[in-house]
Amino acid sequence: MVFSSPDLAKNSLGEFATSIEHNLLELLPEPVGMEEQVVDAMRYALLAGGKRLRPFLVMMTSRLFSVADEYAIRVGAAVECLHTYSLIHDDLPAMDDDDLRRGRPTCHIVYGEAQAILAGDALQTLAFDLIANHQFAVSASQQVKMIASLSKASGIEGMVGGQALDIEATDKEITVAQLERIHQLKTGALLNCAITLGALSAKSCDEHTLAQLNLFGQAIGLAFQVQDDILDVEADTETLGKPQGSDIAANKATYPALLGMAGAKQKAQDLLAQAHQALEAIDYDTRELAGLTSYIVERNY
Repeated sequence: MVFSSPDLAKNSLGEFATSIEHNLLELLPEPVGMEEQVVDAMRYALLAGGKRLRPFLVMMTSRLFSVADEYAIRVGAAVECLHTYSLIHDDLPAMDDDDLRRGRPTCHIVYGEAQAILAGDALQTLAFDLIANHQFAVSASQQVKMIASLSKASGIEGMVGGQALDIEATDKEITVAQLERIHQLKTGALLNCAITLGALSAKSCDEHTLAQLNLFGQAIGLAFQVQDDILDVEADTETLGKPQGSDIAANKATYPALLGMAGAKQKAQDLLAQAHQALEAIDYDTRELAGLTSYIVERNY
């Protein structure tokens, strides 16, 4: 599966998103007795579709090092569980108070706030379980590094820290640098973690390659958010699968608001160039990742 164009990347991502649904379903716990409602809530949120970009990044990065797909799928599922937990909590009334996600009512609208919180908590712990309780083809110390990477991306140095900064910045004027910091943590950390985990799934990956993949991950993490901000203005609710203009309605800072639409689009292109530059410095065939990177900036949802 080799591609270099955004269109081919989009098609491959779509095929992967369809195929991984079965894997996610298999890895979810079976409802037993009184836990049935929370397990149903977990399934509702996790199997709601979406781009599945994060597990796809795990897969594409791991294939640079010829990692078996079965390992990459399990690690990718862990990342998707963690991502879904963050979406459930992000949608809660105490956070962004959204009632639509991926074209469907959000988890707390269907199951209530308490069950939604618990479903998010359960998906978060399941993410770590999927990596901790499996025999990968790597050393025990490297498997610990995988767990540590996921932990850092989800905690105060990642999504939690980013969400805290995002809440604090609501209704306030902030700088572009402050906005970038929010999204480096809230969005970029887990995207970058997916790439790192793909590399750590391999028996060996040299430090230079890891460093370049980190630079690549930082660039596409921000590029993804810049494009999200652009689409929040230019796309419609049906295409987005969530309320159009929700960031503006919540009085949140965005790249178009701070840089203007032309400036935001240029920012996305600059980040795209940085990502491609990082890939070019890696001594592997990175055309798949390059095509995916272009798609991230050119997508319309």
